[in-house]
Amino acid sequence: MSENVPGRPGRGRRPAAEVRAAVLAAAGRILLRDGMRAVTFDRVATEAGASKTTLYKWWPSPGALAAEAYFVRSRRVLELPDTGDVRADLITQLSAFVRWLKDEGAERPMSELVGAAQLDPDLARAWSTTYAQPRRELARERLRIAQRQGQLREDADLDIIVDQLWGACYHRLLVLKVPFDESIVARLVDHALYGAAPPRGGYR
Repeated sequence: MSENVPGRPGRGRRPAAEVRAAVLAAAGRILLRDGMRAVTFDRVATEAGASKTTLYKWWPSPGALAAEAYFVRSRRVLELPDTGDVRADLITQLSAFVRWLKDEGAERPMSELVGAAQLDPDLARAWSTTYAQPRRELARERLRIAQRQGQLREDADLDIIVDQLWGACYHRLLVLKVPFDESIVARLVDHALYGAAPPRGGYR
């Protein structure tokens, strides 16, 4: 599939992949700058130089487009490193996540996306399939590597570790609505990896 570019004579038709990338980039810019309500097919199509018909073909709703655009925009920012030290890597990634929310403009649109997903099934599916589940699997894979290297117990529940780390940030942001910053990151990681019991405590 290709598409004519409005107002750009001589350019001809762009490949579908180029059009899709331009649409997602435009939607991501609008989302972070102006919030989710600003992500409309009309506005995104205009900014991306694409036809609105194409957007309707690819996304069931502006919310679904916004969810995928959020993932694309955050992917580079939230890469999970592998230096061989799982504690250091989790601190690095979780710190980047908190900065992304608090300092780089993602707090408002992410909150809006999660809230709207409760009432919009298309957005809920898109949020899960294009953002939440892929990010969760990236974290699990890094933890699996740590398990194979002996940095985590063989029976460690990797899903619980993920819930403890990123879930704590979402809980403070979306449920408690209390301030937090990077100062909590190392403590979150240490509690998730080592627990809260004293070294020779009675916990079993």
